[in-house]
This record gives sequence, C-alpha cells and structure tokens, in this order.
Amino acid sequence: MPPRPPIPPFTLESAQQKVKAAQSLWNTRDPTLILPAYTQNSIWRNRHMFFTGHASIRAFLEKKWAREKEYILRKELFAFHENLIAVQFWYEYRDANFREKWKRCYGIEHWTFDGDGLMEKRMMSGNDVVIGKNGNGVGRWFEGMGPEEVDRVRIPEGHF
Repeated sequence: MPPRPPIPPFTLESAQQKVKAAQSLWNTRDPTLILPAYTQNSIWRNRHMFFTGHASIRAFLEKKWAREKEYILRKELFAFHENLIAVQFWYEYRDANFREKWKRCYGIEHWTFDGDGLMEKRMMSGNDVVIGKNGNGVGRWFEGMGPEEVDRVRIPEGHF
C-alpha cells in the first residue's frame, strides 16, 4: 500500500492532522474508503472484540453501521509520541438493536503506525450512554449536523 501522510514521527500538527483525517474517514461510514488507512494485518481491539486484517475490519465496520444508524463522530488528539497517537472520541447514533434509542459513545483509542503512516494497531475502549429521556435524543450534541460541522460543538468540560 502507498504511504499515507502524515507519517511518523509525529509533531503536534501532524498528529492533529492524522486525527482529523480519521474523523473524516469514519464519518463516511464507508469501509472501502477507510481500509486503505490500515495495514493489511492491522490488529484491532474494539471494546471486547479482538480481530486482525482487512477482511475482519470490513466485516466489523459493516455490522457496526448496520446497527449504528445516523452515526456521527468527533475525535480529538489526546496525546502523541513518535509513531503513537491517543485520541478521545464521542459519537452519537440510533441503536437499531435497542428500539432505535439514541446513544452516545465516549472513549479513548490508542493507535500505532508503521513507517508509511498506516495504522498497524487500533485499541478502542468505549462506553455508551442513552441520550435523553428513554433514548429520545433530547440533548444530542451533533443534532442536525453534518460531519463537517462536529468540530464546532463545544464539548462540556465534564465530558472532555
């Protein structure tokens, strides 16, 4: 696979670029666009699941977005060092497996990149909360927004 700039070692600016590029890719909800950012044998942990490689990643993402309707994501740089980046994230979605209730996931991801800027490891920890009374969505941060607008939302201090 061709290099995917920015490449390590990361600076503050290049780490922030990498995070926002990932945010943009994930907000497409298109595995075909997302997969080229990862090595062929990328190792993933997503909550309680562990898997490796493009075929497993594609299957995971397809299942994820079949369940997570109206998904919209924001990522922010948490820390970086050489070829490592940690991000804090928030995303909102309607849960197709839970009576279409609105939820928000909060979490942290730890990323490791190869020398070409491809992610070779992604470790994600996240927790979901229901948004609004009985999941009605009242209080959504990203309501009515497109992916290009999520960075304008002020995340409340207790959530950042």
